Amino acid sequence: MKNDPGSSPVALVTGGTSGIGLAAANALRDRGCRVYTLSRRHADLGGLTSLTADVTDEAAVGKAVAAVLAESGRIDILVNCAGFGISGAVEFTELADAKKQFDVNFFGAVNVTKAVLPVMRKQGSGRIVNVSSVAAPVAIPFQAYYSAAKAALNAWTAALANEVRPCGITVTAVQPGDIRTGFTAAREKSALGDDLYGGRISRSVSKMERDEQNGMDPAKAGAYLARQALKKSVPPVSTIGLSYKAVCALARLLPASLFNRVVGALYAK
Repeated sequence: MKNDPGSSPVALVTGGTSGIGLAAANALRDRGCRVYTLSRRHADLGGLTSLTADVTDEAAVGKAVAAVLAESGRIDILVNCAGFGISGAVEFTELADAKKQFDVNFFGAVNVTKAVLPVMRKQGSGRIVNVSSVAAPVAIPFQAYYSAAKAALNAWTAALANEVRPCGITVTAVQPGDIRTGFTAAREKSALGDDLYGGRISRSVSKMERDEQNGMDPAKAGAYLARQALKKSVPPVSTIGLSYKAVCALARLLPASLFNRVVGALYAK
């Protein structure tokens, strides 16, 4: 990633007032970046500039990006971290809830990226880091729409990377696994139909929540995101943590039917 000699890289982090987003923003700040966070609610954060916008609101995102440019004149790094989770059986999930999941986790990243791309293209440089999930290659039952949105983000990232490479812009998706953050408590859960599914909905989500609360320190995930934002070159997709790298490798190497049965044994019993 190129930047003007002697100047601090300017970074914009969505979802940057809590969880992995805040950890990434702090890590980028500690590495000498001028960091702006973009969230629905303003927050007083040490050494960070808080901007308010909903990533699903294209006009509000445009105003926030304009504010960064007015103050700093450039945007070198974008970290798309804004997101939330829903859970429940596909059969009983309202379409409006499924669309909301995609609006935030996928189209939110699209909105902010589209606002930033013209800036980076004119600069001839930029790095975009999209926060995906191990749930993209490992489709989680009863969290189907979360997995689908993250899988879409991976595919979109890879396609975009080839589109903008000649402009000096690099794009990567990072797949965290279980992280100890407020994401777990904020998940919008529905146990509708749990009796018809033999209690499997609630058991699956409870297991996921236990795994998350025993997961990685968000500071480690934030540090990884900062490294991906600042290093010279990046792959289209990377995964945080050796154990999750191994899981993703198995997803590629094992026959799809076998791997899916393994996932089902863990999260659909």
